[in-house]
Amino acid sequence: MHSIRIMLSLMIAFPVLIGRAQDSSPLDTITLPAGFAIDVYAADVTGARSMALGANGTVFVGTRQGSVYALVDADGDHRADETLTIASGLNKPNGVAFRDGALYIAEISRILRLDDIESRLQNPPEPVLVTDAYPNNDYHGFKYIAFGPDDRLYVPVGVPCNVCAETEDYGILTSIQPDGSDYEVYARGIRNTVGFDWHPTTGELWLTDNGRDWVSDDLPPDELNHIPEPGLHFGFPYCHAGTLEDVDFNEGQPCDSFTPPAINLGPHVAPLGMKFYTGEMFPETYHNQIFIAEHGSWNRTTPIGYRISLVRLEANTAVSYETFAEGWLLPDGTVTGRPVDVLVMPDGALLVSDDAAGAVYRISYSGD
Repeated sequence: MHSIRIMLSLMIAFPVLIGRAQDSSPLDTITLPAGFAIDVYAADVTGARSMALGANGTVFVGTRQGSVYALVDADGDHRADETLTIASGLNKPNGVAFRDGALYIAEISRILRLDDIESRLQNPPEPVLVTDAYPNNDYHGFKYIAFGPDDRLYVPVGVPCNVCAETEDYGILTSIQPDGSDYEVYARGIRNTVGFDWHPTTGELWLTDNGRDWVSDDLPPDELNHIPEPGLHFGFPYCHAGTLEDVDFNEGQPCDSFTPPAINLGPHVAPLGMKFYTGEMFPETYHNQIFIAEHGSWNRTTPIGYRISLVRLEANTAVSYETFAEGWLLPDGTVTGRPVDVLVMPDGALLVSDDAAGAVYRISYSGD
């Protein structure tokens, strides 16, 4: 795959987390396949995390800083004209999902709802409580949420630890009705998923999972899991990556008794948001393939991640794992941003949120 270096003249200041300071935009260093370009969609979205698209084109963005934003591109120039705060003072409202005119927001232990939100962006309504039945643990407590093809809201519950004994209430993916009723556990053995999506043809669920720390720099790999049916167990905390017995918590559990990953990802790359590409802008070779935002390692001797990866499928099977966009991690260790989530826009462009830079980017394809 040929790459080109995207040199932009964007004079926007972004925080640098590690290493030397930079005077230029972090997008100056991003490389993409030939024909693609990356631009800033919104530059003032503090802590930008999970994204959801409204019926009228509003991009909703959750954070872990307490606020939820609405990005409005009123003039259709593919850059937000306004960044509106539609909720504040919440407990790590990372997850957002849109349904029937309402925005659902996931706090640590609660799901809230803002009704008729796109007609009330300038004067948002008071949140309606959907449910407060989830645990209140801060560790891995922030949530990604999304509505499935069955019109149920899917809500993960990460484990409150690096690695610990499984309980009934943690390491799971749950689903509820839109009104908060009919709580069900859909899958188990999931350490902490912060991104999932449904295959546009089969309707089957796929999700990213962040592996445990403090084994080694290279073990275990993070995972992309495929859930074709409810009731599967993916091994945590007993086994990782399909074959690796946990050094502390295996308890004699054979790894082949659990569902293995669809494909292993990089070790400690922190895969978060993922989406099947359902647009028409990108070349056909990208259609129905999986884009993953890798937030990047935090304790690896040599940092890794800080990029957008691509997992290719053939006949509903993951067959390759490759880098699509990189350059937020520089060779000298400077970090200019940390991708969190991806969102396919109606025109086929791909949005990328970055909680370190407080920005949302737009990746487009022109073929030039």
